[in-house]
Amino acid sequence: MRFIADLHIHSRYSRATSKEISPETLWKWSQLKGISVIGTGDFTHPEWMKELKERLEPQGNGLFGLRRKFQPRNVPEQCRADVFFLLTAEISCIYAKNGKVRKIHSLIFAPDFDAAKKIAADLSKKGNLKSDGRPILGLDAKDLLKIVMAASPDTMLVPAHVWTPHFSVFGAASGFDTLEECFEELTPHIHAIETGLSSDPPMNWRLSRLDGLTLLSNSDAHSASKIGREANIFDTEYSYAAIMKAIGTKKGFLGTLEFFPEEGKYHYDGHRACGVSMSPEETIGHNYLCPVCGRKVTVGVMHRVEILADRKEGFSPPGMPGFRSLIPLNEIIAETMKLGVHSKAVERAYLSALDKLGNEFGILLDRTLEEIEGASSSRIAEAISRMRAGRVHREPGYDGEYGKIRVFEQVAGKEGKGQRPLF
Repeated sequence: MRFIADLHIHSRYSRATSKEISPETLWKWSQLKGISVIGTGDFTHPEWMKELKERLEPQGNGLFGLRRKFQPRNVPEQCRADVFFLLTAEISCIYAKNGKVRKIHSLIFAPDFDAAKKIAADLSKKGNLKSDGRPILGLDAKDLLKIVMAASPDTMLVPAHVWTPHFSVFGAASGFDTLEECFEELTPHIHAIETGLSSDPPMNWRLSRLDGLTLLSNSDAHSASKIGREANIFDTEYSYAAIMKAIGTKKGFLGTLEFFPEEGKYHYDGHRACGVSMSPEETIGHNYLCPVCGRKVTVGVMHRVEILADRKEGFSPPGMPGFRSLIPLNEIIAETMKLGVHSKAVERAYLSALDKLGNEFGILLDRTLEEIEGASSSRIAEAISRMRAGRVHREPGYDGEYGKIRVFEQVAGKEGKGQRPLF
C-alpha cells in the first residue's frame, strides 16, 4: 500500500516551536496534507511522553492511533483518512572528537513505549531532558547509537539533516567527512540519512559512499501546518516493522517529496548580517571571507557537497528511489493572489481547494489540471503545472535565510528547466 510518512517533527516542548502543537493538531494536519504516518517527535521529553501515552493507543502494528475521544471533527470530508503515529525523537550531541568540537543531530525511531522509556532513562543520566524537547547532551553520537541499539533490536538511529552547517554529521562547521569517522565500527548500523531541506537526492548521489543508504526527507516541522514540507513515500503495509525494513533495504521505499533545495536556508554560502549570498566559486574567490565586512562566511550545503563529492553534478546511480520537488500549496495560492502566505484570503482559498479536491499532496501530485482549474482558478492550475515540470525561479537561501521559489514572479536566482525525475 502506497502512503506518505513524515518522520521528523517536534512538539511544543522544543525550542522555537508553536504552542499549538498537540497530538490532535498533528492528526488533523496529517489528513489535510495527505500524510498517513507521522512521527511523534520528542518522546524523550517527560511531559510530551505523558501526553502521548494519554492520547495515543497501540494499533497492534508498532504504530499508534489517536484515541477517538480526542479526534477533532473539523476535518473536511474529502481529506478524512486514517493517521498513524510512530514514536520518534531528535537528540543534539555536542562533544569533542579528533581535536574538534562536534555538533551532531540524530533521529531515533522506537517500536513501543517501553523502548522509548528505556532510551529516555539512559539519556537522562547524560543531561536534562526536561529543558528541551530536542535535548542537548554532552554525548558522543556513537555512544548515543549504542544506547539506542541497547533499548531494543527494533530501534533505529538516522543522522538528521546531514548537510546543515552547524548541527549535522557532514556539516561544514562541526561535522565529519565520513560516517566512519563519526560512528567508527558501528557504522554498519546506520542504514539511512536524512538529507535536509537544503539538499535533494541528486546532490547526495554525487557521493558514491552514500549509495547503500536510504535517503530520507522529512519536514523537521516546528508547527503542525508545516508538516509534510518534505516527506517519504512507502509501499508497504502499515506497520513499524515494515517501515523500518523498507528504510533498511530500500525495498518498499519509493522515494521522497522535496523542497526545491534552493529554498533551504543553507543552500548557498553567505553572510546574512551583510546580505551577502555567494556560490561556492564566489566564496573561494573571496577566500571564504565576506566581501562587505571581511568576516568568515557560512559555508552552505552546495559547497560542502562539492568538497566531499567524488562524482560530477548530474550523475544518477541506477535503481535509486525517485523524488519530486514541490512548492507548498498555500505558497502557490499566495503567489497567484499576490498576498502574504498567512493572509486570511489565502487560508480560505487553501481550505476551499481541500474541501473540493481532497488533501494537499493529492492536489500537488495527482489531480488533473482540469480538476484543479475547476475547483480554484486557471492561474493556480498553471502554477502547479509549472511546478510539476520544474519550471520555477529560484533564489538560493544562505546563512539561515530561506531561499525564494517563485512560479510567476522573477527573483534574483535562476530558472529551473525540465521535468524532475518521477517515481
